[in-house]
Amino acid sequence: MSKFDFVKQIIEIAAAEAITHPDKPQERCGAIVQDGEGQRLIECANIAENPCEEFRFAPEEWAYLNVDYEVVALWHTHPNSTAEPTQADRVYIESTGLPWHIVSWPQGGHSYTEPTGYEAPYVGRTFVHGVLDCYALCRDWYKRELGIDLPNDERDEMWWTKGQNLYLDGFEKNGFVSIGKDVRKLQRGDGILMQILSPVPNHAAVYLGDGKILQHEYGRLSRIVTYGGYWLKHSTHFLRHHSQNDDSDGKKGSPG
Repeated sequence: MSKFDFVKQIIEIAAAEAITHPDKPQERCGAIVQDGEGQRLIECANIAENPCEEFRFAPEEWAYLNVDYEVVALWHTHPNSTAEPTQADRVYIESTGLPWHIVSWPQGGHSYTEPTGYEAPYVGRTFVHGVLDCYALCRDWYKRELGIDLPNDERDEMWWTKGQNLYLDGFEKNGFVSIGKDVRKLQRGDGILMQILSPVPNHAAVYLGDGKILQHEYGRLSRIVTYGGYWLKHSTHFLRHHSQNDDSDGKKGSPG
C-alpha cells in the first residue's frame, strides 16, 4: 500500500470517531508495520488519562507490536486541531526513532514527520505526563548539562495516588545520594524533591545556582523560579549525583 492509502485509512478512522463521539472525540493511534512483503496499518488502544487531548500506547501492546512485526511508522489523530506535530509529539518522535503520520479531523489535514534530533527547550514546555513532565525535564537537564543518563522509567499518571513512591524508590539506584537539608549547601545540579498535595514526594526540580530552580509543575509550562517560600516549604530531599558529590557527609539513600 502507498503512503496515500494509509493516510486515507487514518482519515476514515478519525471521521468514524467524530461520528461516534461528536462531543468528545478521542485521539486514535497505531502503527504501520511490515507484514511479509507488504505493509499494513494496525490500530492500538489509547490508554492516556485524557485521550481527547493526547495518546499513549499500552506498554505491553507496544512490546508485542515490536516482537510480532517490524514497525516502520506510527500514526495518531488530532481531533478538532491541526495536523502539525505538537511539542510533545516532536519529543515522542525522537524517542521512538520512527516517522509519524498525524491526521487532523474535521480539517482532514496530514503531516509526516521524521526524527530530526529535536530537543525541547527547558523553559516553556507544555505538560504531558510521561513525555514532558518534571522528571523528563530533570532527565534532559542532567543529560545535556552533565552527561548523566537517567532511565526513562514507565510511570502511571498520578502515580503518587496509586500507592507508588517512584522518587524515593529510585533516586539511589539512579546514582543520587542525600546531602541533608541545609539549603546553604545546595550546588548547581543538585536535585530537589518536593511533596505537593501528595502522601509521598511527587515533584522534582534542578537547582541552577543563584537561588533559582528549573521545574515543571503539573498542568503548567516549565519555568525557572526563585527557590524559597512555597517551594522550600514543600521540599523533602536534597540530592546530588555521585559523580558530582564532594560532600563526605552525604549518606547514600538516607532521607536527609
